[in-house]
Amino acid sequence: MDPKLAKSLKIEDEANMINFDKVEPKPVLAAPGIANPAPLGLLCFGMTTVMLMFINAKWVEPATLNAMMMYACFYGGFGQMVAGVFEMVKGNTFAATAFFSYGAFWMAWYVAQFVVKTAAVAGTAVPAFSGAKAFPIGETLIMVLWGVFTFLFWIPTLRKNGCLCTVFGTLWVTFLLLAGGQWSAACGQAAGYIGFVCGCSAIYTAFAEIYQENLGIMLPGLRPIRFI
Repeated sequence: MDPKLAKSLKIEDEANMINFDKVEPKPVLAAPGIANPAPLGLLCFGMTTVMLMFINAKWVEPATLNAMMMYACFYGGFGQMVAGVFEMVKGNTFAATAFFSYGAFWMAWYVAQFVVKTAAVAGTAVPAFSGAKAFPIGETLIMVLWGVFTFLFWIPTLRKNGCLCTVFGTLWVTFLLLAGGQWSAACGQAAGYIGFVCGCSAIYTAFAEIYQENLGIMLPGLRPIRFI
């Protein structure tokens, strides 16, 4: 018999001997999922907000602003924007829009402060940031705009949980007080107090989510609410 034909018949016989009913498919390994980016975004926001509110509440020296600017740029700004991108990947429109927007806010705030500091070192005046007559009005309107923006974000949290409701609720009040702080030192200091509560509540929310995910502990405030 032709050796090639014999080899072909042998392979065919071995194939016929296999019981395909008992052959189990190999398990398909799922691709690793994306970690929850919300705690990162909340910590970036909360920690940076608390640092700035130390200054607004007049608990620390004004010169602390120089150190705080770095955190605003990299942690509060860049970190939140990264969290926002990953929330987009996960399909969470609310968190993605919030984190990216407030991250951009901190980046813009840093650039504005950097322009002032750089101009001061160079010994030149920057009209838009040197106490021009129209600037307090402009700053007031900017803070009011962000207050309205945050208020509109606060409304959906009335169907989320108490933690997020507190974060956004205190934040829109803080923005409005910061607007008033352009004309009243007491109002600006009050913004520091409310903003401090806002930042602390964001930090609490971040760790509440971490503890729930890693320890199975449900801290107060994470349970779903439905006020509207």
